[in-house]
Amino acid sequence: MLNITIPGYGELQLAHLVLDYNGTLACDGQLLPGVAERLDVLSAQLSLHVLTADTFGNVKTALAAASPELFILPRDGQDVGKRNYVEKLGADATVCIGNGRNDRLMLQAAALGIAVIQAEGASVAAAQAADVVVSNIQAGLDLLLHPLRLVATLRA
Repeated sequence: MLNITIPGYGELQLAHLVLDYNGTLACDGQLLPGVAERLDVLSAQLSLHVLTADTFGNVKTALAAASPELFILPRDGQDVGKRNYVEKLGADATVCIGNGRNDRLMLQAAALGIAVIQAEGASVAAAQAADVVVSNIQAGLDLLLHPLRLVATLRA
């Protein structure tokens, strides 16, 4: 569990971290540098979940060391499928990180939504649905590893 008090924003009691894969944790199917190490540290406080269409067919191999819960999405209705997954976990105890239009509903539903802008860019809809926008996944994960950064960004 990760507890963060943000003045003027509220108390976050986070139990789950839900992540998009391609465009968020990976580029062209390859896990980005520093991600595995950060996920390993965060796994002591949060249950890890990766939602993906697995476009490149290698997500299981790429994330084997982190061993998150993997959910392979069907081709259609990915936005609704991701939101439903977050709601089943308990949206009020979930932080989500994503970049795509199909991530917007989960980012909006989560207690904390983080949009990342990397090589694939980020959907405007995802950025608008998020609470925080960061320049890369490492910075997004670091907000959870160093919560005072998150407090500084979201406090009133």
